Amino acid sequence: MLAQYGFIGVMAIIAFAFPFIGLAVAWLLRPKRPDPLKNSIYECGVETIGETWVQFRAQYYLFALVFVVFDIEAVFLFPFAVAFNQLTLFAVFEAILFVLILAVGLIYVWRKGALEWQ
Repeated sequence: MLAQYGFIGVMAIIAFAFPFIGLAVAWLLRPKRPDPLKNSIYECGVETIGETWVQFRAQYYLFALVFVVFDIEAVFLFPFAVAFNQLTLFAVFEAILFVLILAVGLIYVWRKGALEWQ
């Protein structure tokens, strides 16, 4: 029985070491010739004008999170739509409950003003 846990331990060690080994090899093989042009800040090939560290409003982040939530909702509802004729009544109620929970979330976000693009 202990041998089975040993196998799991060895696999865990390999799983944790694998990313670090890859990063170490990349660090050793990387080109190491910095110059001022490589270290300069540029965006999309155009030289920046003014301050390059601009703070974005948190509202844009919230807008993106709401988009991701409803994008994932579409992924979860797609199997229900494909197999709608084979679903039991319980599964239909589960899908309706899922949509209602997300609708409550949408109403909450809407009332908080996170969908207002400014």
